[in-house]
Amino acid sequence: MMKIRFVRSMLLGLTVATVLGAVPASANPAMLFDVNSGAVIEHQEAFKRWHPASLTKLMTAYTAFRAVKAGELALNSPIKISKKAAAFPPAKMGYKPGSVLTLDNALKIIMVKSANDVAAAIGENVGGTPEAFAARMNAEAQRLGMVGSHWVNANGLHDPEQYTTARDLAILVRAIRLEYPEYAAYFDIEGIIAGKAKLKNFNPLVGRFPGTDGMKTGFVCESGFNLIATATRDGRTLAAIVLGADSPDNRAEEAAKMLQTGFVRNGASVSVTGLAPYGDNRDVATSMREEVCSPKAKHAASDGPAPTEAGAAPDKVSIIPEMTRQRNWVTVSLGGATGPMPKALGGRDIVIETGVPLPTWRPDRPAPIGAAPVAGKVQARS
Repeated sequence: MMKIRFVRSMLLGLTVATVLGAVPASANPAMLFDVNSGAVIEHQEAFKRWHPASLTKLMTAYTAFRAVKAGELALNSPIKISKKAAAFPPAKMGYKPGSVLTLDNALKIIMVKSANDVAAAIGENVGGTPEAFAARMNAEAQRLGMVGSHWVNANGLHDPEQYTTARDLAILVRAIRLEYPEYAAYFDIEGIIAGKAKLKNFNPLVGRFPGTDGMKTGFVCESGFNLIATATRDGRTLAAIVLGADSPDNRAEEAAKMLQTGFVRNGASVSVTGLAPYGDNRDVATSMREEVCSPKAKHAASDGPAPTEAGAAPDKVSIIPEMTRQRNWVTVSLGGATGPMPKALGGRDIVIETGVPLPTWRPDRPAPIGAAPVAGKVQARS
């Protein structure tokens, strides 16, 4: 059982046992805040370094939104799957190298299916190379003030040097929701239809917990089960961040309970950006591998099965109600990419054989890391 710091002094004596119920391992990061005002309602280990897993895809989406706003590509621009992107392990769509989809469909896929192959392809196409895209992710993070984060890849597969904090993720959530309200629909899709497959959102709050409008799940052995959940009621939007839960069910129940109690409380004067750093050993990333991926673990080492329409099993008490209506589906497909090629590719195509494109960079723009010298246009080979 862990305690969360309640910002209001009148609540300092309460424990999560009173408000949130059972939670993951002791001293794991958690945070609840008002998205619009930035007011923090409660927090624990908000500055503790943590591996983000597929929460990384929120940073990938934000970096892509910035590129669209800058005119580097459009939502109907092509995102081509390279050999390298196609080789990433599940969760994935399994598209063959050379497949092309729109950025719009790619974003829908990574938010619902959390597909590592598609997220990697977004990074390659928007950034020019995986390394250049990671550099852009870090530049955006620094610009936002996410000083406790470092990004290495676009999909969140584990790398010891990829980490973030609950406080930094709160900054990212606010940036996405406040800077790009027009993209809010990407984060509360209940499920996608891709060909004959119907793929449900891994976040069971979507479509079931009243007011839920986002955002993302994440899992690797080192991170445990992560979740950022947002909900809006009576014009007020709250976000709950849960890092390092020991099961998909526990992260969802924890986030739901945080949101439920948050809607009957107000945040304090301290804001997400004004919260002072605290905590011992906060610059050492915690590993949950032994707890969630060892033989003693009680749950499967994966992001969890796709949610059912029903709520918890009969022997469990759940705050997340059953879905009593038909799930809303969004169809995605390959093709339809009639928009401009991403400028980061400098007019060149993704090289399918190697999967490691080195784009020719425009001479009137600063070259990213890994960009090739200016040369004539090279056609893709297949």
